[in-house]
Amino acid sequence: MSIRPKPPVVEPGGSSILVNPVQRGNPLLSHIKHVAYQFAEIVPDFQVGATTGALFLSLKYHRLHPEYIHSRIEKLQSLYGLRILLLICDVTEHQDYIRELTRICLINNLTIMVAWTLEEAGIYLSTYKLFEHKPPDLIKERIDNDYASVIRSALTSVKSVNKTDVMTLRSNFGSFSNIVHATPEQLAQCPGFGTLKLRWLVGAQEKGNL
Repeated sequence: MSIRPKPPVVEPGGSSILVNPVQRGNPLLSHIKHVAYQFAEIVPDFQVGATTGALFLSLKYHRLHPEYIHSRIEKLQSLYGLRILLLICDVTEHQDYIRELTRICLINNLTIMVAWTLEEAGIYLSTYKLFEHKPPDLIKERIDNDYASVIRSALTSVKSVNKTDVMTLRSNFGSFSNIVHATPEQLAQCPGFGTLKLRWLVGAQEKGNL
């Protein structure tokens, strides 16, 4: 039985992210900052390094076409040392879908990255490319200014709000904009948000400190 040859990995175009032509018109592209991108015939949706490839998936699309991601992973075969599933969480009921996709990623040796907005997804892709040749310790020590860090910094500046609370808020509301515009009644439904903590958070909203 003949062995099917693996599709070649296209060498990166200098400092550019390589983009599969099927992603042409994806609004995510406008959120790739500080690094160029170019279209190329590659197997994944994005190639952010010589050994790093990323598949792109929106939960809204996955809900309608659950078979799609399986066919994309099959085409990826064993290419790339770091294989990423970049997931856009654009549905309200997302827990079961993310759990299912995490299991699929574990089975197929993929790393799942969940983004709540296209802006956040663009930051992830840009950061992977920008730090392609950086030593790991530099990346670990870096105090980054990415979307998630900005949200965490802004929310923990409110008295009594900690990192666990930030994760709770992001899980329930998704984007920073949704958190800022949430009503006191909606915030009160979040685990761990008692009367005092709620008072500080609502006060920060009303004063424009968020």
